[in-house]
Amino acid sequence: MNVSAGGLGSDDVAAIDELRDVYRRLKSELAKVIVGQETVVEQLAICLFARGHALLVGVPGLAKTLLVSRLAETMSLAFSRIQFTPDLMPMDITGTDILQETAEGRRHFEFQKGPVFANIVLADEINRAPSKTQAAMLEAMQEHRVTVVGRPYPLDPPFFVLATQNPVEQEGTYPLPEAQLDRFMFLISVDYPSRSEELEIARTTTGGTTPTLENIIDGVTVRKFQDLVRRVPVPQHIYEFAVDLVRRTRPKATESPDWLKPLVAWGAGPRAVQYLILGAKSRAALTGSYMVRLEDLMAVAEPVLTHRVLTTFAAESEGATSGSIVRRIVAELSKERG
Repeated sequence: MNVSAGGLGSDDVAAIDELRDVYRRLKSELAKVIVGQETVVEQLAICLFARGHALLVGVPGLAKTLLVSRLAETMSLAFSRIQFTPDLMPMDITGTDILQETAEGRRHFEFQKGPVFANIVLADEINRAPSKTQAAMLEAMQEHRVTVVGRPYPLDPPFFVLATQNPVEQEGTYPLPEAQLDRFMFLISVDYPSRSEELEIARTTTGGTTPTLENIIDGVTVRKFQDLVRRVPVPQHIYEFAVDLVRRTRPKATESPDWLKPLVAWGAGPRAVQYLILGAKSRAALTGSYMVRLEDLMAVAEPVLTHRVLTTFAAESEGATSGSIVRRIVAELSKERG
């Protein structure tokens, strides 16, 4: 136990203990095939149990696809991968009506589901498809349904979208607008492994055997834990810290520090506050805490805020990035609050 139960019922306390143990087992299973990337695994789990979506940014070859597919395997969830290309159409994602003929010779249209009808969807290089195709994916993320020929089709929960962007290859891309980026709960940065991790990758991935992962939980249990996360208590000072943190990212706000105003063109909106709280709740539950702590909020601040802070040309000339700006705001606010 990390803190007191904070008013939770005995059933919820037991469920948090169960989730903590499940998360430990999940990390242990993934470690059989994924070397390192502990922070990435944690952030993916936070998003999943908070009912959020994640955008991964990293160069090719860092096992992003492998991580997601094996995560789905340990959770007994349906997984699909959509490779976004310039010629990808919305129907290639959502599905379409197919003309079928019955045994009696009658013809009728039957809806054939697309790859978005899965529990975990990897949208690989989402910014390579045109905006109309991106919009079809984002409707599914926001509404948990797709619309085909005016008819809505709900997506089965849990539904988790992991999209990737390649920061190296810029030609032939259609950048996601800020309003669409805001749909992602986290921006997760996937970096190169350390030297020791790369040596381990060389030793463990070039043989002739592939480890089999244990099935840990099913979709019903995932949904139970998602509901549990919403009930984790949040102290008043955590709410206030989240609100003040987001308001400081806005250059026109009175709370914004003077050094930030020339560096930021646009700050985070109210959805960022919601995701900060939900992310902190999810992390608290995953680590076995019965109440959100300040360390939970600070752990999710950068992945929540980085893609919601739009920098200026002045920031670029000074070498300031959205990530460095967010880190400075968090450090200053933390120091003020003691």
